[in-house]
Amino acid sequence: MNTQVALWVGFNVFVLAMLALDLGLFHRKAHAVTPKEAGLWTLVWITLSLIFCAGIWHYQGPTVGLQWLTAYVVEYALSVDNLFVFLMVFSYFRVAPEHQHRVLFWGILGAFVMRAGLIIAGTALVKQFHWLIYLFGAFLVFTAVKMLVSKDEEMDPEQKGIVKFARRVLPVARLGEGSRFMVQEDGRSKFTPLFIVLLVVEATDLLFALDSIPAVLGISQDAFIIYTSNVCAILGLRSLFFVVASLMEKFHFLKVGLSAILGFVGVKMLITFFDIHVPIGISLGVIAGVLVAAIIASLVWPKQPEPGQDRESAKL
Repeated sequence: MNTQVALWVGFNVFVLAMLALDLGLFHRKAHAVTPKEAGLWTLVWITLSLIFCAGIWHYQGPTVGLQWLTAYVVEYALSVDNLFVFLMVFSYFRVAPEHQHRVLFWGILGAFVMRAGLIIAGTALVKQFHWLIYLFGAFLVFTAVKMLVSKDEEMDPEQKGIVKFARRVLPVARLGEGSRFMVQEDGRSKFTPLFIVLLVVEATDLLFALDSIPAVLGISQDAFIIYTSNVCAILGLRSLFFVVASLMEKFHFLKVGLSAILGFVGVKMLITFFDIHVPIGISLGVIAGVLVAAIIASLVWPKQPEPGQDRESAKL
């Protein structure tokens, strides 16, 4: 077994072992995750991620180490949008707080497989057809503009193609049963509504990956660097969901910040056509600066309630 294969196997085995410990020991009994517990797990995952980054920095040099850290920050930032969608999905399907962790846990495993396939395919294609970098760059700039000008609308999960397809093709039980994904009903095995929620979570992550993976390809074309930074960011965000889900509305300028990050990475990819390369240290500084500025702006200029909301509040 060569070193590269050993790194891939070792990383995945460690992550799976940690996830097994998480579900098998700490969350064996379904319970609502408290902010304190979620904060502790978020700190654990971030600490492990930074230790891994330090190892990359030590063995492969500061340039690769900075690439990993930048890809990690970008993926972490862009994946924050997932939290909004997950919150709406859980609210729409009335998923009890004690069952949300289980959905996110199995959703993470599916995300690993999907993202690994996209990353390996993406890096191979970019190495074979370098002009794809410019295509990805243009796509990111387009996505940035679209994100900036689009209005926030309430999502109806029932209108998602994956939900319609699942309800038409799969035998779905009328009622759920705790945290189970399958139950016996009318003498046959059927999927529970909680399984439909899991499918929506998986489909949502896939859609977000189509934005985030081209972005990190603008930072590094090393599949191992991209995959491991993606996985570490996703693991941290899964725990972070329970910390910030109720605070997301406060950071209303984050959408502008994420749009700016996508636009920056897209332009960074496009200008390589003119042999202009932005140093990775500057890239990390710009991305971190934009995130901090968006958060500070949200706190300094809080979101004002809609006029209709004020009238509703007055009635209560």
